[in-house]
Amino acid sequence: MKTIFKWIGIVVGILLVGLVGLLTYVKFALPNVGDAPTLQVARTPERIERGKYLANHVTVCIDCHSARDYSLFSGPIVPGSHGKGGELFNQSQGFPGSFTAKNITPFGIGNWTDGEIYRAITTGVSRDGHAFFPVMPYPYYGKMNDDDVQSIIAYLRTLPPVENKPAESKADFPFNFIINTIPKKAEPMPKPDPNDELATGKYLVTIAGCIECHTQVKQGQIIPEKAFSGGRDFKLASGTLYSSNITPDKETGIGNWTKEAFIARFKSYADSSYTAHKVGPNEFQTIMPWTMYGGMKDQDLSAIYTYLMSLQPVQNKVAEKFKPEVAIR
Repeated sequence: MKTIFKWIGIVVGILLVGLVGLLTYVKFALPNVGDAPTLQVARTPERIERGKYLANHVTVCIDCHSARDYSLFSGPIVPGSHGKGGELFNQSQGFPGSFTAKNITPFGIGNWTDGEIYRAITTGVSRDGHAFFPVMPYPYYGKMNDDDVQSIIAYLRTLPPVENKPAESKADFPFNFIINTIPKKAEPMPKPDPNDELATGKYLVTIAGCIECHTQVKQGQIIPEKAFSGGRDFKLASGTLYSSNITPDKETGIGNWTKEAFIARFKSYADSSYTAHKVGPNEFQTIMPWTMYGGMKDQDLSAIYTYLMSLQPVQNKVAEKFKPEVAIR
């Protein structure tokens, strides 16, 4: 009997040593995406303009890295807060920790090299080597063409410095270990021929990370067979938002939408006469930054529509677009 206990003790000891070794490796050897590249981005007017367009209307970096006024529909950006960071994603919204968007104006990243910014955008690894939480959709940004990434970097260098030091992010256990396994090396896509509408649409939808919000998840991972079919839930102060089905299913998706209607849906928020309305307690609210996406060019919205219509239709009726969080009295 003593021999059996002895062997059990040895096996348990080996397992514990192995576990400690694995956790040590994950904590201190990962993420392993390589050093930041040596990079000097040319700040040409054309590149800055392209970066401004992408960061504000396609990849919408400025969306999360600014203050948003959620007392108004769609949470428009508070004037003067562009790039200052501070938006919080925490446990009350279903996140495994407390994660804060960083200051990406020159006040926050002015002493970063272009290569360090490039690595952060495309792999999710900060200047000091720690991993970002993928609420910043770097798995999709990592597929962005290098020229477009450099254009965003050039644009960020032109932002007015805003003095703001957001709180440090902190992942809960065991995600403080898991987070280090997420960053991967960038796999940039080639820039599509602008005359190829389908390829352009696929590229834009990919780098915008549309699939992330419009797909249900299981244990934090999107469910591939439900791609773009909506139903993912987002916890807001006023209730729970469910994303829309944007597959070409005619009954539950956008299969009956015309291209003109699709474009008009976005452009209505870019109209000079549009003013975001006040949203009261328990009233419909959305995190979709309509006014930012509304600034997309018609030809890009057209390409996105063409790509979405090429997808496999998935029947998924989102029963409740928005479920109010009714206060208990």
